[in-house]
Amino acid sequence: MPLIDSKNSLDANSPMRDSVVMIAQPYQLYIERTDASKNMARFYAMAIEPTLFGDICLTRRWGRIGAQGQMMKHSFAREDEAVRLFLDLLRQKRNRGYHPKGKQAAT
Repeated sequence: MPLIDSKNSLDANSPMRDSVVMIAQPYQLYIERTDASKNMARFYAMAIEPTLFGDICLTRRWGRIGAQGQMMKHSFAREDEAVRLFLDLLRQKRNRGYHPKGKQAAT
């Protein structure tokens, strides 16, 4: 018995993968940059998660603390590419004075 019900089945040559993408470990980050003298209160958040389409997605959110802020998504074929960007962005933000919530930056 054939696996498809006609010669024109949409399933016959589907490029979609049947496997579920798993990431090695969860990557989530929330950091802040505050300076009362400059009325600065910013946040930056990142997370790496699998998509329903088998890719890896790095989601970034940033803005003023208490506001919705902005969001950007980056899709990658491999987890290591997403992790590389995650770490590069973290390094940049740490160099600009961002720190974990509740911690004060070293002066």
